[in-house]
Amino acid sequence: MKQSLSIFHKVWQRFPAEARRRFFVWATALAVPAVRRGKPVAAQGIIVAGEFSRSSGLGEGARLMVRALREMGIACATWDIDRRVLEGDMTGPGAPLVMHVNAPMLPYAQFFMPRALRTGRRIIGYWAWELPVVPETWRLARRHVHEIWAPSQFTADALHALGRPVRVVEHPVGLAEGKSSGRNRTSFGLPEDCVIVLVSFSLSSSMVRKSPIETIHAFRKAFGDRTDRLLLMKIGHTAHYPEDLATIRAAIGGASNIRIETGQFDGADRLALTECADIVLSLHRSEGFGLVVAEAMALGRCVIATDWSATTEFLDETCGLPVAYTLIPARDPRGIWEMPDTQWAEPDMDSAVHALRTAADDPDLRARLGVQARRRVATRLNGATLRDAAQAVGVRP
Repeated sequence: MKQSLSIFHKVWQRFPAEARRRFFVWATALAVPAVRRGKPVAAQGIIVAGEFSRSSGLGEGARLMVRALREMGIACATWDIDRRVLEGDMTGPGAPLVMHVNAPMLPYAQFFMPRALRTGRRIIGYWAWELPVVPETWRLARRHVHEIWAPSQFTADALHALGRPVRVVEHPVGLAEGKSSGRNRTSFGLPEDCVIVLVSFSLSSSMVRKSPIETIHAFRKAFGDRTDRLLLMKIGHTAHYPEDLATIRAAIGGASNIRIETGQFDGADRLALTECADIVLSLHRSEGFGLVVAEAMALGRCVIATDWSATTEFLDETCGLPVAYTLIPARDPRGIWEMPDTQWAEPDMDSAVHALRTAADDPDLRARLGVQARRRVATRLNGATLRDAAQAVGVRP
């Protein structure tokens, strides 16, 4: 038996990665029954499923939703897709299930759920995507949800093509802001006497989409070897992508004013690290929401970000420093974000350099923008769209 499985595994590995991915999505979509049609009914509470035990954007989105719902007085139970345990508040019969699991993996996550958890209730896919067009493989999961919630209008516009009702439900960063641990620069081993520019991203989110090489070039062009300027690159999930990390290190070369931090921080320490920065920089090519940007704004940081995709829905020149861009064909070596006739942004180097120098040289400007950024998040990402969505599916406090 073991020998047969070994032979099967070897044969399976010979197929192209994209073909294997498509087969997996197709097979799991067929293995799980489709949802039954039905209108929302009055219910007490919401069940939220997601990557609660993972350090990921999807996981943080699920945690934010739970905190916000409870802040609103709405009962909320949680289903961790890894631990497969239902915990939290008591919810009534028919409570809707919101799954923070993107379309390709949603049927697989449902496969391991108790039947009572995925039937007799409204199933909602909370999906994030970073391009104007969604892949064909996402269509297979539409039969497993009654409707879709998206964290931004940018993402919602792309998801409308799936043929399910789509509602914009922004991450409630202003309502359910996490608490910082209060750690200071000294505890992180950072210098006190320099302007710190923080870049934070995960290699699992595609190195190319997050533009770390362009970020290094912009910082070096802006400040050269100045010791009173520091670029701090907080990079997650490096163990799984050693070649990407090596490429980033090669781009840094021997620059003494650029540091890489690969340690795993909990949410409180992650926010404390953001508080230690003077500037948070995001030269992304595209974002489905932009949690790093929103969280930095909530903490009153001066944010510089590419002026395209979802971050433009809450960051503009009144509360941050947008970076100009040119639209180019989306090209991703991993193939995840590469689709025919699809574009994303290439940040303009001169615009990025100008923004970096302007912010670094003007502490009063940073302070003013930080105050406006905090206000923008408090009023724009205040949970109103989540409250409306909950009411629309029959949930009451």
